[in-house]
Amino acid sequence: EPVQQACKLIKAKYPELVIITDVCLCEYTEHGHCGVLQNGCTVNNDETLPLLAKVAVSHAQAGADMIAPSNMMDGYVKAIREALDAAGFNHIPIMAYSAKFASAYYGPFRAAADSAPSAGDRKGYQMDPANSDEALREVALDIEEGADIVMVKPALAFLDIVQRVHETFNRPLCVYNVSGEYAMVKAAAEKGWIDEKRIVMETMLGFKRAGAKMIITYHALDVAKWLQGK
Repeated sequence: EPVQQACKLIKAKYPELVIITDVCLCEYTEHGHCGVLQNGCTVNNDETLPLLAKVAVSHAQAGADMIAPSNMMDGYVKAIREALDAAGFNHIPIMAYSAKFASAYYGPFRAAADSAPSAGDRKGYQMDPANSDEALREVALDIEEGADIVMVKPALAFLDIVQRVHETFNRPLCVYNVSGEYAMVKAAAEKGWIDEKRIVMETMLGFKRAGAKMIITYHALDVAKWLQGK
């Protein structure tokens, strides 16, 4: 498996790095959905859970320092937490993709990774962008099941959700600044329409202002350079 092999190689060469792995099934299935399909069109949530737990344990065995399940199955955090604990990895934290919306902002990544579902969509298990109350319920469930860090994804169009999660729950909060958000900035910068550095840093400040303690972003290398004054 590529993720497990990568974990082992990275740990061997750069033992000081913290490795966080995405646990999902979509990249390993022909249909592109995040779980086991039944009747060719519906994801079977309960049959998917033990597979996710098995993958999570294999990542920890390969050297992952944190597990970040992104599949949005009901009960996924509990299943993974119990499996990690049973395998002796009770010290491995879980960063749950707690409020993950069925969004058009994932488009560039899905095109690059060829990971879009071959039929249907993910609205059955990812969230409706119009429903903010559901996001808080999902976050609460993940915390109850053992999530150490919770996430809102995408970030830019959902800063109201970020702020509500920050104000409601006493948990470290991560935002995922996804490919569509990144691509729009890069495309506009290439056209000369915006000041890329100022736009990106203003966006990062917006994430922090809304309550994010961690930011996952494709802009990371540029932000690190700019913060160093380069």
